[in-house]
Amino acid sequence: MSDMNPITSAELADRVPDVVIITGMSGSGRTQAMHVFEDMGYFCIDNLPPRLILQLAELVGINAGIGRHLAVTSDLRSQGLFDELLDAIKQLEDHEMSCKVVFLEASDEVLIRRYNENRRRHPLAKPGETTADAIQRERLGLKSIRERADMIIDTSRLATSALRTKLRHAFSELADQQLMDVHVFSFGFKHGMPVEADLMIDVRFLPNPFYDPEMRSMTGLDEKVSTFVLEHPKTQEFWRAWCQLLDAVMPGYVAEGKPQLSIAIGCTGGQHRSVAIAEATARYLERQQYHVSISHRDLSRANRTATGDPH
Repeated sequence: MSDMNPITSAELADRVPDVVIITGMSGSGRTQAMHVFEDMGYFCIDNLPPRLILQLAELVGINAGIGRHLAVTSDLRSQGLFDELLDAIKQLEDHEMSCKVVFLEASDEVLIRRYNENRRRHPLAKPGETTADAIQRERLGLKSIRERADMIIDTSRLATSALRTKLRHAFSELADQQLMDVHVFSFGFKHGMPVEADLMIDVRFLPNPFYDPEMRSMTGLDEKVSTFVLEHPKTQEFWRAWCQLLDAVMPGYVAEGKPQLSIAIGCTGGQHRSVAIAEATARYLERQQYHVSISHRDLSRANRTATGDPH
């Protein structure tokens, strides 16, 4: 997985503009695009008149060097859009702020179908005007803006996940794998199956420290237990296969634009084996530059002095 991060963090940061202006055809996915920028941590405002972009950029502190980015949508409901947009871009440049324009479009057939499916009226349609007529008038009015755009995306046959991927590749400071929040957690089967897991592995077949009186009251966070579990030949055989599985599936989740992924690792009680494997899994994914959090669902339930059920 070493080839997943061909661009350095500095290069990723340098390519991301201070301000992104999202415009284009109504019904082409501007709202979905705005959600992507929200997920990337941009300060987002919908349908902002271009004349206010500089004021908003200064208000959120973009020119203060705090690392904040701004994304706004503008459409033809903003009168004089193109002239104002050019003025706004020049004002940003005069204040040493970088700006990119993203233009979203789709075919007439697709736009009409989307309006019919959503039972919505085109926002620019005049009384008695058909959706097709409104689309043609909007397309003509946006022609100059389209020619000025830095990035044009046709969403006619583009899934939402693919749109998310395109925008993330172009406008995120993070490497692809860092865009997905990965939560690794351990659990005990005797306390119930986790319903939130996207990927789950049962490690009850691994050697159990519970049967060693010295380790019975310990947990997988203790070095002695962790070493016992991870260095056992059966675990090492499993670990090689487990890493191969992660190497195979994780890039696929990233490519699909999945924002969050939960990986559950279970043993009997959630005290020994699952905890040790979950900790090792989190460290492995962190080395692959994934954004990882870890928790142990049932560790607080462990009775460290009990001699009953194996954990």
